[in-house]
Amino acid sequence: MMVHMLEFAILGLLKERSMHGYDLRKRLRDDFGVLANLSFGSLYPALGRLEASGAIRSVGSGAEMESTTAMVLTGSLGGERAATVARRATAKVKTLGRTSTRARKVYEITAIGETLFGKLLEAPAASDSERNFSLRLAFARYLSPAARIRLLERQRMELTDRLHRSSEHLDQPARALDPYERSLAEHARDGVAHDLSWIERLLERERTLTEITTDTQTSTEQGASGAQPRVMSDATFAHDGGITQ
Repeated sequence: MMVHMLEFAILGLLKERSMHGYDLRKRLRDDFGVLANLSFGSLYPALGRLEASGAIRSVGSGAEMESTTAMVLTGSLGGERAATVARRATAKVKTLGRTSTRARKVYEITAIGETLFGKLLEAPAASDSERNFSLRLAFARYLSPAARIRLLERQRMELTDRLHRSSEHLDQPARALDPYERSLAEHARDGVAHDLSWIERLLERERTLTEITTDTQTSTEQGASGAQPRVMSDATFAHDGGITQ
């Protein structure tokens, strides 16, 4: 099943909490630059595809949830009737003000969607690698440390290759470049070099965190088992390749 990056981003947001279409669109536009121009005309078909595949499901509408939480029994028939009239009046005002939640279906991710999201998150990008990488990095907290390192290493390889091609284009252009063309080519190369440096820093931090976590787990396991750290004697040290006197 081929899933567009929009569907992938929707699944990632629904892992956090259930949302209706309006909230999803706001989060997708505000949090992901590659989806800044997302329209409802693109969002709702994507939600429909995910719902049809069983990856997400509708759990009611905003109005239903609102009415469920707002219903308060007064113990008086007249009081409850007045409350009902008030709710209907409020709903009418909201509708006129275009803030009604009556038609807003609330969506949540399913077990199928959880599995699909995990596979998509770890899979190498087949196309639009830069945009796909940005989305995957945004949800990297759901990856294991080893998987995060693999994600960053793949991007480092991609950027290293791009930097090589950019430098080659400048050093051995197919034709003579005028000053403006060369300036643009240099700007593009410097941008790739900057991104590569950023990835290198992320990789270094991720590896450091992984080492700290591993050392902490090892120390905890040794403490729990009562095991003592290995103390190397002179003979053992020499056998392991150490310097003997």
